[in-house]
Amino acid sequence: MRRVFVIFFAAAGGSLGWWLGAKISPFGAVIFCALGTGLGLYLGRRLQHEYLS
Repeated sequence: MRRVFVIFFAAAGGSLGWWLGAKISPFGAVIFCALGTGLGLYLGRRLQHEYLS
């Protein structure tokens, strides 16, 4: 369950980043997707550690 929690946040961050970056350019979509995925991983792991441990 813990991994699913982290994967969900990573996917949500990547999707949000792609959506925001696509408004700028295709290259912006890739960059924002990577940043959003990283931020989602960080938040997901932090919340998972805080609430599910």
